Amino acid sequence: MGKKGKKEKKVKGAEKTAAKMEKKVSKRSKREEEDLEALIAEFQSLDAKKTQVVETTCPPPSPRLSASLSAHPEKDELILFGGEFFNGKKTFLYNDLFFYNIKKNSWVKSDIPNPPPPRCSHQAVVVPQGGGQLWVFGGEFGSPNGEQFYHYKDLWVLHLATSTWENIKAPGGPPGRSGHRMVLSKRQLLVFGGFHESTRDFIYYNDVYSFSLDTFSWSRLAPSGSAPSPRSACQMTSTPDGSGVVIYGGYSKVRVKKDVEKGTIHSDMFLLKRDGKDGQEKWSWSRLSPSGNKPPPRSGFSLAVCPAGRAVLFGGVCDEEEEETLEGDFYNDIYLYDTVKKRWYPGLLRGNKSEKKKRRRGKKGVAEGEEAEKEENEEEEPQGPTEVIKEIVTEDGTVMTIKEVISGAQEEEEDEEEEEEEEENEGSASAPLVEPCPRSSAMATVRQGKLFLFGGMFEVGDRQFTLNDFYCLDLHRMDKWEVLVEMDPKTQEWLEESESEEEEEEEEEEEEEAKGAEGEEDESEEESDDEEDEEEHPAVQDGETVTDYQLRTEQYWTGLARSNMGPDAKDKKVAKVAQAMAKVFYEDQ
Repeated sequence: MGKKGKKEKKVKGAEKTAAKMEKKVSKRSKREEEDLEALIAEFQSLDAKKTQVVETTCPPPSPRLSASLSAHPEKDELILFGGEFFNGKKTFLYNDLFFYNIKKNSWVKSDIPNPPPPRCSHQAVVVPQGGGQLWVFGGEFGSPNGEQFYHYKDLWVLHLATSTWENIKAPGGPPGRSGHRMVLSKRQLLVFGGFHESTRDFIYYNDVYSFSLDTFSWSRLAPSGSAPSPRSACQMTSTPDGSGVVIYGGYSKVRVKKDVEKGTIHSDMFLLKRDGKDGQEKWSWSRLSPSGNKPPPRSGFSLAVCPAGRAVLFGGVCDEEEEETLEGDFYNDIYLYDTVKKRWYPGLLRGNKSEKKKRRRGKKGVAEGEEAEKEENEEEEPQGPTEVIKEIVTEDGTVMTIKEVISGAQEEEEDEEEEEEEEENEGSASAPLVEPCPRSSAMATVRQGKLFLFGGMFEVGDRQFTLNDFYCLDLHRMDKWEVLVEMDPKTQEWLEESESEEEEEEEEEEEEEAKGAEGEEDESEEESDDEEDEEEHPAVQDGETVTDYQLRTEQYWTGLARSNMGPDAKDKKVAKVAQAMAKVFYEDQ
C-alpha cells in the first residue's frame, strides 16, 4: 500500500507541475499572442473580401517548409497548404492552397474565400466522405522578426467537392499547439503531442484528443499504461485494422538552467490501442520493441503512410548541441516501418539494373518482398555507415558543405551495382542516380504507390536554404527518384543582418529581459500568497537623470540581474541587462 500510495502521489505531483507550467506559459505568452492576433485579423479581413473561388494555373509553389502535403482521397491530385519561409531577416507565413495534378504534372493555385489564417507546423488529414475533405488543426503563426509566436487551436475542414472552407467550432478541444500529429482512425481524428512556446517559456505535450466525425465533438482520452514522454514532430501511424496508432520518435527540450536549454531526440516506439465497442472504447499505452534495421536518431523527418500498414520515413537532422552552438547532420535516406510485422526496413534504391542482377543470381522465382526479408534476416555483421561530403559554392561565395551518411548495406549495394554496370556496359558511361539532397521538415505523401516529396530545408553554418524542389519515387520498384521540379539552392537569396541591426536587436533583447525579470517577480507574487513582500526598488530622486540613477543604483540592479540570469552569465551581459532594468524602472516612475 505504501509503495502504491507513494507512486500515485508522485504521478499527481508530476501532473500538478505540468499544469502549473502550462499556466505559466499561458500567462507569459498571452501578451505576445494578443499582439499577433491583430496581425492575424488583418490577414483574415483581406481574405474576407474574396467572394468567389479563383483557380489559376501556376508555377510550382515557392520554397517552404513545415507545410502539409496530402493525397486527394478521390482524385489523382495532391494538396499543399500553408508553410513558412525565412530569408535571413524576415519570416513569411502562408495560407495559400495548391493542387498538383499527377497525370498532367501541373500546379493550380486555388483562392477560396475565408480560408484559415497563415500558419506552419499544423496537421492536415484527408477524409474520404462527401466528395473528399481536408481537415486542418492547429499550427503556429510568427511575427516577421521571428520573436513572437501564436499557436492556433482552431479546426477547419476544406470541402473538396464544393471548394469551401468551414471553421468547425467545437468546445473542449486541445490547447493551442504546433508540431503535433493528427491521424484518421475509424471515424475519429486523433491528436497527439506538440508544443507551445513563448519568447521565454515552452511546454511539450503528450496528451491525446479525439474528434468525432459523427458528432463533431472533442474529447480528451485518458489511456491506461505508461504514455510516451511529452514531444513534438513524432511519427504517428494508424494501424490498418483501426485498432490503434503507433507513435515513434520525436523531439523535446528542457531548461537545464537559466537561459540554457537541452534538446532530446526520441527514438522509442509506443502503441495506443483501442478496445471495446464504438462509443465505449478503452484506450491503453504499451511500449513496442520493433525488429529490423532501425533508423539512426533524428528529428525533422518526413512521414507518409502507404497501403497495407506501412509507413515511410525520409530524411531529417541529428543536431549536435553545445553550450553556444548548434550543428546538425542532415539525412536523405529512407526507412519503412511495417505496423503489422512490427519491423523496420531500410529503403535501398535498386537502380535500373537490379532486376537483371537478380536473374543472373538465380533468384527469379523469389518474390520481391520475400527476397527483401531474406536479405534482412542474414546474420552478417553490418558495415558501419560512411560519411559522404559534398561542397557547393554559392554565387555570393558561401561554401556549403553537405554531409550525407550512407549505411554500410546501401554502400555495399551501390558498389555491387557499379561492378555490374561495368560488366554489362563496358565502354559506355552510365548516368548517376539523382536523389533529393539531405534535408529536414520536407512535405511527403503517398499516392498511386508513389512517394512524393516537396521542399524542406537544410543549413550551412548560420545560413538556411529553403527548397521547393519536387520528387517522386515508385515504392514498388524502388529503382530511382524522378525529378518533377528541379531547384538550384545556389540561386536562393539570403539577407545578412548588418552590425547595426544586430546591436539594435541586442538592445531590444536586453530591455525585454529587464521587463521579463520584473514580470517574473510579479508572477511569483501572484502565485505565492504566503511569501514575504519583495524589497522595493531604489526610488528615483527629484531632478535625477536616468544616467545619474543608473550610476547611483548600479550595485542593486547588477545584483538583481545576476540573480535572474544565473551565476554562469557573463559579467558584460549582466551589466547591460542591469542598466536596461534600471532604465525601464526609471521610465515607469
